[in-house]
Amino acid sequence: MIIAERKPMEEIKQLIAPYKKVLVAGCGTCVTVCWAGGEKEVAILASQLRLARSAEGNEIVTLEATVERQCEKEMVEEIKDKVAEVEAVLSLACGSGVQTMAEMFEDKPVFPAVNTTFIGMPAKEGLWVEMCGACGDCFLDRTGGVCPIVRCAKGLLNGPCGGTRRGGKCEIDPDKDCAWVLI
Repeated sequence: MIIAERKPMEEIKQLIAPYKKVLVAGCGTCVTVCWAGGEKEVAILASQLRLARSAEGNEIVTLEATVERQCEKEMVEEIKDKVAEVEAVLSLACGSGVQTMAEMFEDKPVFPAVNTTFIGMPAKEGLWVEMCGACGDCFLDRTGGVCPIVRCAKGLLNGPCGGTRRGGKCEIDPDKDCAWVLI
C-alpha cells in the first residue's frame, strides 16, 4: 500500500492562494487507509481551507469529491463535471494519482496536498512500516520475502553489518529488527 501524509496547511494554502474555487479531490484506496486522503480527510481539509480563508477575509468555494482510485483514468472520469466547475484541483492522492489528474485535466492546475512517503503496511493502528522501495529489480525470492534495500538501515545487500544487537535488533535503530536476521 502507498503511504502518504498531508502537507502542512501553510504549504497547501500557498499552492492554491490565487484561486477562488477549488476542488478538493480524495482517493478511496491507499491514502484512505493511512488517513491522509480519503473522503473524511477531504471534508476536513475543505473545511479548514474555508475557515482559514474566511479568517483572512479572502473567501474560497470548495467542492469535494472522492473517487475509488485517482491513479485510474476511468475512475477519475467520474468527477470531470466537478473539475469543469473549478479553477484548480487539490489532490489528496499519491503522486501517481496527482499525475493522472493533471494528465486528464490539462487545462486545470492540479496540486498535491499530500506527500507520498513510501510503500508499506500497517504494523498496528496508526503505525506504518516501509516494506518496499519500488527499486524495479525485486529479489524477494532470494531473501525470504524481506527487502534489505528498505528494511536494512544501511541498505546492505550482502548480509548483516556486524553491529547487530542482542535479540536481532539493528545497531542504528534498536527498535527495528535487523533485516538480515529476518532473512
